[in-house]
Amino acid sequence: MLSFTDTERNKALQIIESLRQRVGNALLPGDEEKVRQILFDAIDKNKVNRDVFGLNPLLMAIQTAYIAVEEIGLRRDGLIATLLQPLVAESLKDAEGVLTVDRIEKDFGAGVAVIIRGLHKVQDLYKRTPVIETENFRNLLLSFAEDMRVILIMIADRVNVMREIRDTENREAQLRVAEEASYLYAPLAHKLGLYKLKSELEDLSLKYIEHDAYYHIREKLSATKAARDKYIEDFIGPIQQRLEALGLHFHIKGRTKSIHSIWQKMKKQKCPFEGVFDLFAIRIILDSAIEKEKMECWQVYSVITDMYQPNPKRLRDWLSVPKSNGYESLHITVLGPEKKWVEVQIRTERMDEIAEKGLAAHWRYKGVKSGGGMDEWLAAIRTALEAGDDMQVMDSFRRDLYEDEVFVFTPKGEIRKFPAGATVLDFAYHIHSRIGNQCVGAKVNGRNVSMRSVLHSGDTVEITTSSTQRPKHEWLSFVKSSHAKSKIRLALKESQAKDGLYAKELLERRFKNRKVEMDDSLMQQLIKKMGYKEVSDFYVAIANEQLDTLTVIDRYMELKNSSCATSSSSSEVNVPRSAAGFVMREVDTAASSKDGVGSYSSDVLVIDRNLKGLDYTLARCCNPIYGDDVFGFVTVSGGIKVHRVDCPNATELRKRFGYRVVPARWSGKSGGQYAISLQVTGNDDIGIVNNIISIISKEDNITMRNIQIDSNDGIFRGIITVLLDDTARLSSLAKKIRNIKGIKLVTRL
Repeated sequence: MLSFTDTERNKALQIIESLRQRVGNALLPGDEEKVRQILFDAIDKNKVNRDVFGLNPLLMAIQTAYIAVEEIGLRRDGLIATLLQPLVAESLKDAEGVLTVDRIEKDFGAGVAVIIRGLHKVQDLYKRTPVIETENFRNLLLSFAEDMRVILIMIADRVNVMREIRDTENREAQLRVAEEASYLYAPLAHKLGLYKLKSELEDLSLKYIEHDAYYHIREKLSATKAARDKYIEDFIGPIQQRLEALGLHFHIKGRTKSIHSIWQKMKKQKCPFEGVFDLFAIRIILDSAIEKEKMECWQVYSVITDMYQPNPKRLRDWLSVPKSNGYESLHITVLGPEKKWVEVQIRTERMDEIAEKGLAAHWRYKGVKSGGGMDEWLAAIRTALEAGDDMQVMDSFRRDLYEDEVFVFTPKGEIRKFPAGATVLDFAYHIHSRIGNQCVGAKVNGRNVSMRSVLHSGDTVEITTSSTQRPKHEWLSFVKSSHAKSKIRLALKESQAKDGLYAKELLERRFKNRKVEMDDSLMQQLIKKMGYKEVSDFYVAIANEQLDTLTVIDRYMELKNSSCATSSSSSEVNVPRSAAGFVMREVDTAASSKDGVGSYSSDVLVIDRNLKGLDYTLARCCNPIYGDDVFGFVTVSGGIKVHRVDCPNATELRKRFGYRVVPARWSGKSGGQYAISLQVTGNDDIGIVNNIISIISKEDNITMRNIQIDSNDGIFRGIITVLLDDTARLSSLAKKIRNIKGIKLVTRL
């Protein structure tokens, strides 16, 4: 049974009294008594246990509630939801729990129930995905929360946890909590303008994750906070007097950079603590008319630089030329009293408003990502927080976001972002183009749906495929993402090319069956006479059975006979030529395959280094050499890549682009030397490398280009690159290396 220690009891009573003073007038009659009774019932029935850190969950809830009320400004609904949330969490694990969401709604109203539901939806989201250090997870978290007070309570809870786990022995859990605070909760607090909580989260995260760095900087900042604040006051005082004497209207903010901020600067600038210029930062905000803004900002600059020595390398003039995101300000770094560097930012009220709440808000230009309507919505929330109004205004903020985006899960719990209206097919193409091409449907949240089904945030999608499925033109009408559309168009184009090649082969067979020899130039004329602008369109029409091959042959014969008749009538004026004077034109094989398909299927590619007129290269993925069994692959540009038959990519190339694979063989003798790599493994004996090098050096026409050596736990591993003529030389060399004492394995890469 959970029991409070004396320390815990005293702390709880003190916080409860403070809460009563803060929000007592906002509570409804009977609220306090109902909450107290629920807490006592939970303790009596042993429904609450200490967490992984050994902390009392009820005391933690009371402390979190105080942070939410004191630091954030939540009132009645947020307070009650924070106090009761741990009890509901335990009840969900136990069918006989003491508290349900329905009971909360009945006793405390819909506002409290909405927050409780949001908190548990977020907890469920944590369980569903193992990858939470992403912007997508942060946005989906906001989407699931429904009520913004859920996020505010979560931030308060994480601040409280970070404060309390200082002395825990569970180091692994401490690091996990600290990392989540750093990349998830601190940016959220920053976006919402909760700068004090954001800085505390970052500092505590650094303390747990980078313990040595944290204490190193803290020791360097040996002066007390009061002493540092006094320094800022001493720095500001003379400036304030001079500016007031000039009749300027302004106010000044001064602060000391947080330990986390100092550490980030040290890492970014790769410098020690002493190399960080701006440990102190001052912001001077002028109340100026728009037409006088620049003049008065430079006037303040002149006053400051007259009083303190500036660092010209640290001048940042975003007054004359604002940043692309609209940010305007004048930054200078000056040498203040005690030879300490101080950063001064000079801007007007309008500029400050833009920097804090507009498109160039501080959290944006520091690199914290966000997108779309999320910016405006969070800015509205932050405005309500800064106004200090009764936080009942939060009731008006419901999740009406992501009109343009949806976030869905893969079966492994990874989050993917899509445009609103995206379908199952969009998801399939996002995973892989092959998955998209073969998609026939999916299971969404365990239920079978079609590929046209529209996705919603939070869906878990598992794609169903079929090897017989092929992309269709109609798919373009219902996919939303540009990625999916481009992949479908590419697949259709490849399919069209494959169909065109099939149609061409079919037509050639029909010509042979009719014992008619096809003349390419005559066929080109026929294609144009039949109204086709592109040859590919002609063959696609045959493949789609829009054009009959017999009709094509008949039209071809008519054109041929007509051509022969014309040729016969003009033969009288032709001068006969001797056969000895006829020179056969060399066929430009590369030119005939510029469409990426070609007609190699009936020929064998002969590889000869002296061969001219053929654009071929040896593939780098398998590095074929003379003597290897090889094949050619027609690339999109019309050239040919030569691969080994056992190339790692061979299976995929034959499977996906079989129509572009051509047989190949080597011609005559080797025409030069080829680079190959051998991986050698063996015992790490003294002299083994020298023995290998000695054997290679004794071989004729074999040149060593490179050798990489690695030794670990008595095992020697090396990669040797050599130049040699052919596979016979390679086999001989590999055999000799294997015979070296201590060598266990020699393989070609």
